[in-house]
Amino acid sequence: METPGGHAFGSSEPFTLGVEEELFLVDPVTGSQVNASGAVLERVPAGTTGRIERELHACQVELITDVCTRAGDAIEQLSALRRAVLATGTGLLGSGTHPSAAEGEAEITDRSRYERIRELLGDAVATPVGGLHIHVAMPDPETAIRAFNALRAHLPALQALGANSPFRHGRDTGLASAREVTVRGWPRSGVPRAMAGFEDFTVATERLVRAAEVPDYTWFWWKLRPHPRLGTVEIRALDAQTRPEETAALVALTHCLAREAASAPARPGPPAEVLEEALFKAARFGTRARLPDAEGHPRSLPEILRETVPGAREHAQDLGCEAELEGLEGLMARSGEARQRETYELAGLEAVLRELVRATNPDGAPSA
Repeated sequence: METPGGHAFGSSEPFTLGVEEELFLVDPVTGSQVNASGAVLERVPAGTTGRIERELHACQVELITDVCTRAGDAIEQLSALRRAVLATGTGLLGSGTHPSAAEGEAEITDRSRYERIRELLGDAVATPVGGLHIHVAMPDPETAIRAFNALRAHLPALQALGANSPFRHGRDTGLASAREVTVRGWPRSGVPRAMAGFEDFTVATERLVRAAEVPDYTWFWWKLRPHPRLGTVEIRALDAQTRPEETAALVALTHCLAREAASAPARPGPPAEVLEEALFKAARFGTRARLPDAEGHPRSLPEILRETVPGAREHAQDLGCEAELEGLEGLMARSGEARQRETYELAGLEAVLRELVRATNPDGAPSA
């Protein structure tokens, strides 16, 4: 709840967690995309912890956890929400893009906000995308800005690890994350500059709201943003994941990095042009990307993680996510993008769809 001072920072226990995932509704046998969110929500069983919401496109639902203390708790809630949706008889597909749906097949959900987005963005929203959004509660506005500034540098590595959308409109895009490249067609979808403080953020967002002629900052689809209404910093750069354990690894790493960023001394972040290059390389090559540092020197993702993960591990015990963080090794070995391409090479796109449907079911995906 927003406080009289205009933000909700400090209203929740610091460094608690909330996670949202946008999943595709599909035929449970073939994996074909279906515009069924209204019918699905009418049939969802009552009593599940968390929320299930309709999304911009009628072929998707958003699963939203309650406030959680640990990454494992968030994954348990998301898995239960997946089961609740599957109990209606539909299928679910976790990926940054639907691999085979044609452009324009997805209908816009009949809500005023979504109709306004369609009016403002036109065909930029013709292709739906599935994202994983991670909120970490911050104790006060200035800590939120410090964490936001520090997390900017981590976005390319997180995006590379989470790349899970090589196929779009029935073809291999040559990208690890077609979602990232699709979203680049939206306004206010990149990464804002580092902020001098909360007042700087407030002035900047008020100016951009006027320029864009939108109601408020929730109409900014930045990859990373302070979220004063919720009292969090929100990381939005990741593709939706197929397997719950892969989601768990990414949530755990992000949670630890956010905790570290909130307490670490301020240091200069990457220049905007270098960060933009790094984000594209992450989308193009995924875990094989060579990502430039702040000085522009390319470095492999394993090299970056060897420096990053030890600092994250220092917070893992306090945050209760040591086991989930171990899943990073599996993601590096076989990311979501790599799994999709391996299946395609063996049996084609129809097999990719079937495997994504099977593995998105929390009771259908093996842990190995």
